[in-house]
Amino acid sequence: MVGPRILIVEDEEPLALLLRYNLEAEGYSVDSVARGDEAEIRLREQVPDLVLLDWMLPGLSGIELCRRVRARGDTERLPIIMLTARGDEGERVRGLATGADDYVVKPFSVPELLARVRALLRRTKPGHVATLLLAGDIELDRETRRVRRSGRELHLGPTEFKLLEFLMQSPGRVFTREQLLDGVWGHDVYIDERTVDVHVGRLRKAINRPRSPDPIRTVRGAGYAFDETFARSE
Repeated sequence: MVGPRILIVEDEEPLALLLRYNLEAEGYSVDSVARGDEAEIRLREQVPDLVLLDWMLPGLSGIELCRRVRARGDTERLPIIMLTARGDEGERVRGLATGADDYVVKPFSVPELLARVRALLRRTKPGHVATLLLAGDIELDRETRRVRRSGRELHLGPTEFKLLEFLMQSPGRVFTREQLLDGVWGHDVYIDERTVDVHVGRLRKAINRPRSPDPIRTVRGAGYAFDETFARSE
């Protein structure tokens, strides 16, 4: 099943790549353009499920593109999250008044942005966002922030919950410690990579019982993965 389609309109290439990587890791189908006028053409060709729109763009500003999108019948309800370096209240009000559904100020936390994307899609296109992640005998509920294994509720700290959620979204995919830091803690947080090992240890302790299979695989010299064979087991 193809995930919700997201269009990134951002002229800062490193940021566009970071967003694409993290959104694709969450299962979204992602397209990106670097100019406002190109985005307008793309939106006439195909309407995505959500747009991440930078305020300052070459060709056509994000605020003007947002205005035009809202004026068209087929895109008047298209979910839009505005990305901007302008943090003062007046600019936020202007962005929202133009038709943006949400407003994120740079630099932002990637996990927070992903949470906002999920929340907006859940509100506007509820059929698109899975609130339950199931793998083997583990059930993770994004809505209630609860985790169960074999029907028994597990008590995870907020970081362990985010770590399990991140790994469960891509069974079998090996993530380096750096990728896990970016995806779970955010790219603008500077902490030691060994922190990942500490939290993986805590997560294992919370979800594993004696003689129960460990769903988290350590890949020597590489990182960690959620075991795809566990994900397929019943």
